Amino acid sequence: MAATGDEISIAADHIPLLKDDAMTGSLDFKGRPSLRSKSGCWKSASFIIVIIYINCYIYISIGIGVAERLAYYGISLNLLSYLTGQLGQPTATAVSLLNAWYGTASLLPIVGAFVADSFSGRFRMIIMSSLVYITGLGFMTLSASLNSFNSCKSASHNTTSCSPPHLHIIFFFCSLYLVALAQGGYAPCVQAFGADQFDEEHKIEFEAKSSFFNWWYCFSVGGMVPLLFITYIQENVSWELGFGIPAIIMCFALILFLSGTTTYRFRINDDGRNPFIRINRVFVESIRNWRAKPISLEEEGHQIMPHTQDTQFKFLDKALLAQNGSMGDENICSASDVEDAKAILKLGPIWFAALGYAIIYAQPSTLFTKQAATIDRHITPTFQIPAASLQQCFITVSIMVCVPMYDRIFVPVARAITKKPSGISIFQRIGIGLFVSLTSMVFAALVERKRLAIAMEYGLVDMPKAIVPMSVWWIAPQYVLSGIADVFAMVGLQEFFYDQVPFDLKSIGLALYCSIIGIGNLLSSLLVTTIQKATSGNGEDGWFSDNLNRGHLDYFYWVLAGISVCGFAAFICFTTTSSYGRRISR
Repeated sequence: MAATGDEISIAADHIPLLKDDAMTGSLDFKGRPSLRSKSGCWKSASFIIVIIYINCYIYISIGIGVAERLAYYGISLNLLSYLTGQLGQPTATAVSLLNAWYGTASLLPIVGAFVADSFSGRFRMIIMSSLVYITGLGFMTLSASLNSFNSCKSASHNTTSCSPPHLHIIFFFCSLYLVALAQGGYAPCVQAFGADQFDEEHKIEFEAKSSFFNWWYCFSVGGMVPLLFITYIQENVSWELGFGIPAIIMCFALILFLSGTTTYRFRINDDGRNPFIRINRVFVESIRNWRAKPISLEEEGHQIMPHTQDTQFKFLDKALLAQNGSMGDENICSASDVEDAKAILKLGPIWFAALGYAIIYAQPSTLFTKQAATIDRHITPTFQIPAASLQQCFITVSIMVCVPMYDRIFVPVARAITKKPSGISIFQRIGIGLFVSLTSMVFAALVERKRLAIAMEYGLVDMPKAIVPMSVWWIAPQYVLSGIADVFAMVGLQEFFYDQVPFDLKSIGLALYCSIIGIGNLLSSLLVTTIQKATSGNGEDGWFSDNLNRGHLDYFYWVLAGISVCGFAAFICFTTTSSYGRRISR
């Protein structure tokens, strides 16, 4: 079975309906040409979306969120509580550890995508990563069980008077990073494999693929809803049970994924060349020929694709030349290789501009959660929402409401006006998301300033465990705005990085998207650590004091808002001055 994860590129602006049931460029699980009527599209993608729903349930249960919303997606909900409670870590340290781990987990997909696109194929990588996932989850359950015997644990379930033995902490983080390693192979492949099931040369399937990204994100985030019960189990019953249940569910997810094998389409690489070697050779040859004087390729009688005439990264055109300035050997680099190399480099500016959004994306599970823990979260006189569950209640609900409205109402109306299959361009969608994300951070800063004022008014500044008499509805809008921003920016970035990379590097495209979230988390961790060191000492608690009533999260939120403004301005500049592929306008 040649499941290399390669895709077929779009050949023309107009995408005709294909009458032949047999598909070119795709094989079934027995290595035969795929039949459109029996494979792919929603009949296959539905299996994979259900798997993601289940796995999102797993990820967040153990403190992972996969941004699938990564992948694999996510944001940790309760891991911060585990670090500050069961493992006895200070708030600033726990936030930094969490962001560093999640950042690493979001960068590892680049390695996993390299292995999948070059060697194993996406299907096999998903299976291998699932097995590693189950192992990591099992070790986390064992770690929580060992920690439950810690003799220095206080009577409170959520706090400790001292840290557990260092060996327990080391074992826990080894288990956690084993999960990150598994996600490195899982995250870039599972969504790309799902998108593989849609034929871009078929008009109906091409339009359905855009909806696939919307519903993918909706279902993955929808997996947060049952986590209200998992969060309750973790905080009120036992952490080992809260970690153990996801391990069992992951086993079921693997079985369910395998059950859809007969319906899957496996894309094949037509020329058989390793995509990384093919692209890297363009950079090597262009550097080797940097002194060669470019010639008019048309004069040599060669036809070159329009993208190679782009003034951006024109130095890569020298990869087509021999060192004497004449046309090089056709076996070295082709015009399509140069075009693909340019397409990859053009992702860089958008990747950079989205970092501000990625830093803000890291806040709901960390500082938003700590902020929410200090206010009145009662919905009824007898029921109080756990702070870690606010993300599920507000962000999840806003996403699950907005995605159907976007896909079933907004897109058809916009499509009728703009005549584009996606309604609005990918850049327009991402830009709206970046702006809404900026708005959420401004709102968060204003709400935190209000919370500090109320704490001072009621004399609670030196009472860190006291509940500030402030309704949870004050903090709800910043969560809702974060969810709306994700519907536009997160899904838009996923589709952009999938569509714009060469056809045989789709996993790498989604891995690059994951790396945005990863670097954003690492930058958030660096910012928190640096600012805390700069603002603490000499009797000062710092902005991230364990007593939030003496901290200044509002100042940090304003810093993030400023970073977001810079990122948004850079995004506008890059998208208006650079040229991108035809799919941007669709």
